[in-house]
Amino acid sequence: MDFKEQIEGQLSTQTCLLVYDAECRLCVSTRQKLEELGVGQAKSDVRFLAYQSEEAKRIIGPIYRSGRPDAAFLVRPSGEVLRGIDAFLPLVPNLPGGKLLLWWLRFPSAKRLAEWSYRVVARHRYRWFGEAESSRRQN
Repeated sequence: MDFKEQIEGQLSTQTCLLVYDAECRLCVSTRQKLEELGVGQAKSDVRFLAYQSEEAKRIIGPIYRSGRPDAAFLVRPSGEVLRGIDAFLPLVPNLPGGKLLLWWLRFPSAKRLAEWSYRVVARHRYRWFGEAESSRRQN
């Protein structure tokens, strides 16, 4: 059984998995905000999964690296893995102002700016926002 078939079998009950850094305060806060907006809830087509979990390691497979991830991942039932800003784009239409944001991102320069901004924030997120509370208690 190849990697894609493994993923499809594991994801048969949900539409997508959003893999986030559970040790990052910004990432955990973003997950909580998305949950408040209904993403990741029982009727949602997204389930959240901590990057630090064994399940994430198994599902992401060959692109998983130990330590802190450099981006969030969205794993589709097909096994396709999106990362960074592209991992969040499928969630945007259901967010307040999401349709306007998607309209703006259709312009190449806007998409490049969004990708660059994501990389900068991802690179400095621990310095700017710190570690998640639960992560600090475990250390």
